[in-house]
Amino acid sequence: MYSPNYREAKLPIKFRNIVRATAVCPGHTIVTCLLFIAILAGGPRTFAQSTNAPLNEDYYNRIDRYEVKSGRIVEELFTNVKPYKRSAIVAMVDSLQTKENIFQSPADKFNREYLRNDSWEWSRAETNESRKFFLKGLYKKKSDLFYVDKPEFDLHVNPVMYLGTGSDSRSSNPVYINTRGVEIRGMVDRKIGFYTYLGENQSRLPGYVSDYSNVYGYYIVPHQGFWKPFKNGGVDFFEARAYIDWNISKHIWMQFGHDRTNIGNGFRSLIFSDFAPPSEFLRVNVKVWKLNYLFQINRMTADVNSSPFGTASSKRFPDKYVAFHHVSINIGKKFNLGLFESVVFAPKDSINGGTFELNYLNPVIFYRAIEQQNGSADNVIIGMDWKWIARKRLSFYGQLVLDEFVLANVRARNGWWANKFAVQGGMKYIDVAGIQNLDLQLEGNVVRPYTYSHANQFTSYTHFMQPIAHPLGANFYELAAIIRYQPLPKLNLTIKSFYVKIGRDEATENASATAYLYMNWGGDINKSYNTRQQEFNNKIGQGYDNTIIYSDLLASYMLRHNFFIDLRQTFRNSKSPNSYFNTNTTLTSVALRWNIAARSYDF
Repeated sequence: MYSPNYREAKLPIKFRNIVRATAVCPGHTIVTCLLFIAILAGGPRTFAQSTNAPLNEDYYNRIDRYEVKSGRIVEELFTNVKPYKRSAIVAMVDSLQTKENIFQSPADKFNREYLRNDSWEWSRAETNESRKFFLKGLYKKKSDLFYVDKPEFDLHVNPVMYLGTGSDSRSSNPVYINTRGVEIRGMVDRKIGFYTYLGENQSRLPGYVSDYSNVYGYYIVPHQGFWKPFKNGGVDFFEARAYIDWNISKHIWMQFGHDRTNIGNGFRSLIFSDFAPPSEFLRVNVKVWKLNYLFQINRMTADVNSSPFGTASSKRFPDKYVAFHHVSINIGKKFNLGLFESVVFAPKDSINGGTFELNYLNPVIFYRAIEQQNGSADNVIIGMDWKWIARKRLSFYGQLVLDEFVLANVRARNGWWANKFAVQGGMKYIDVAGIQNLDLQLEGNVVRPYTYSHANQFTSYTHFMQPIAHPLGANFYELAAIIRYQPLPKLNLTIKSFYVKIGRDEATENASATAYLYMNWGGDINKSYNTRQQEFNNKIGQGYDNTIIYSDLLASYMLRHNFFIDLRQTFRNSKSPNSYFNTNTTLTSVALRWNIAARSYDF
């Protein structure tokens, strides 16, 4: 039992609470203690809180296009930090309509009302539909099966469904997805926000998606964590995402939970993407003046090969942590510059015997200096991102990631293995050639061999053996083009194509496990860079050449709010001198989905 002493009793109540929190922290995890202290320190001065709009490529493109269309950087959002707050989305949409009147085409008017209806607790949109729905008392709002709208309690409950099937040219068995779930969000006293998603899934994946794990030799399902075999070649996995959030001042908010993050304005992110499975996080965001500052620490999974999937495990998968901060500033009305730094470390590393470095919890310290001071056992990555809205309907963006480099070796152009970096450049053109709701995005990505990799899996830039940044890891060039067209308010057409040239390690049924483990041309970032093939003369695409040409056409029609029917045609051609990578895939599929993003395996 904790009892206050005389000196503590003289302290103000907020500081007295912090003292008590630190007294009980030794029996808890560091992240949990930080959360506990933050809540106590926040005291009674909290502000109206908003949950996030779940990450969804189509949904977020609907939002981002209007900033580019306006020709200026919006004040309500920093588009390189995702997810967005629902309250900020509504504020942006309403501001652009008032100041710019850019929602003029039938599709744009529909999008505006769609976004406002989807977060009606902030827009107070009038969307009564109950008389048309066969279940009396439900769907009084277009976006919610059931809701409570009281000053002290806000609640939104929605079903989640994804039913799809199709054919894969590489298999006589159909591919399919069967998802059932529920999504719940709300607020208590408009001060504490909460979000929960639960989903049960069975799926048979396309052949090339199964190849993704086989090529790298790991037991994974892309985007997912733990899974089990299901029937004839299928997989079964359960999804859970949830968080609570609260404001500790007008301009500072915090979240604690289990979800994804995405940093950047592109189709890909070379900094932090939503490709890997969700993970536990503590997030602090400061948005003030022309600045946005994000500090986040994630607890992730280092290794999954220690316990075979589909069997009971007698021990926990080993942990690792990613501490991350990103500052973004608007320079004028057209340009945004972001700087970031992240460090991957493990408190218990069987190789290095590490410790939990408390300095990484300092949200304003330079991680590289601390990492060097402690012996350089951890993986620090730094870099920048930028966005320039050149004029109305046209913007440019990019990212630069520096893992390691020595300037003398860069100048010498000797292909030193540790000159590790990644570069992105892209363009967005809205309403191409004056055609309303026809948008074009072009993007290029280049990642040097061994970028993101480190001495072992405890410090590689991965979670559940999957890249935290680009899904292909490293050692590749990529050119991507995306055309989005909304010819009718409820119909969206998306054509996505990319060309990739990547260097692979040998992966054949004849290669021994030992030989594969120690063959490392720099693409598989789970492998230790100590197993690299050579010191110098490394170049992008080295190893076993693999060229991938991918095209995907998705037609999505919204039958009612957030209820879609999808028709999809995918072509993927993979060529290589190594016959293992010579595959041609044609996929045709149809799906019904409700309150969930379309599943894409674009790699």
